[in-house]
Amino acid sequence: MDSGVLWSPGAVARMLAISPTTLRTWDRRYGLGPSTREEGKHRRYSAEDVDRLRRMVALTGQGVAPASAAAMALSEPGGAAEAPERPEEVTAAERRGFARAATRLDAPLMVRLVGELIQRHGVVRAWDCALVPFLVAAGERAAADARGVEVEHLATACISRALSVYAQAAEQPRLPVLLACAPEEQHSLPLDVLAAALAERGCASRNLGARVPPTALLDATALLSPVAVMVWAHATEQAEATPVAELVETGRTVLVGGPGWANAPAGSRYVGSLNEAIDTILSLNRF
Repeated sequence: MDSGVLWSPGAVARMLAISPTTLRTWDRRYGLGPSTREEGKHRRYSAEDVDRLRRMVALTGQGVAPASAAAMALSEPGGAAEAPERPEEVTAAERRGFARAATRLDAPLMVRLVGELIQRHGVVRAWDCALVPFLVAAGERAAADARGVEVEHLATACISRALSVYAQAAEQPRLPVLLACAPEEQHSLPLDVLAAALAERGCASRNLGARVPPTALLDATALLSPVAVMVWAHATEQAEATPVAELVETGRTVLVGGPGWANAPAGSRYVGSLNEAIDTILSLNRF
C-alpha cells in the first residue's frame, strides 16, 4: 500500500467492507481513527491507519472481542496481530452488576452494561456467559412465584436495545441472510443476538423480528433475494405455521432454529446453537 496516499472515511469503509457507522464507532470508542487532518478540517486515513483497521477487522472476524482487538491492533503497528490464546473470562462481578441493575429496573444502566460486556468479550461470550444465565434464572424465579416478570421483560428489552447498536454491517452485493421469527413467535431476542454477532464478523443481515406472518416472510424473501433465510421458533405450533416448503421452493438456503423444531422440515437445515448458526451463515457467504 502506498504510504503517501490518504483516504476518506467513505473510501476506507468500502475498502474494508465495513459500514461507516462501524468506522465511526471504532474511532470514538477505541481510537482507531484517522491520524491526518487536511485543510478544511477533513480527516484522512493514512496507510498505517488502514493497516491497523485491517488487523481490527481480521481479529474481530476470528471472534476476538472488539476492545481486545483494538488494543492489539494499536499495540502492534508493524505486523500482523494474533488472537489471544485464551479470551478474557466474564467475571462474577460483571454478572452481578447486570443482575443488580435489572432488579432495580435501571434500564439505562442495563443498556450500558450490555454494551460494555460486548466491547470487552464480544457478542457471543457476553450472551453465553452473562446474559443467558441471567435470563434463565429470572425466568425460573418468575415461574416459581409468579413475581419478577417485569424484571425479565425489561432486561430482555434492554439487551435487545443494546444489541441493535452492534447489528450494523456493510452491505454486500447480495443480502447474506434474512432473519425472522415464525408466525406468532414473540421471542425475537435470539435473532437480535445473531444479527449482532454476524455484524461483528462483517456479515450483514435483515431482521424482521417477532411474529412474521407467512405471506410477509415470503414477500420479504422475494424482494430481498437473500442467500439464506433463518427462521426462529420457540414452540412447535409456531414452527408448524412457518411456510418452510414455500421458502425452499424459492431456492434459498432455509435454516431453522429454536426448540420449536423437533425435526428440520424437508429441504431445510436445523442449526442447534448460536455458534452453529454463525458458522453456517458465514460459510454460505464465504466470509
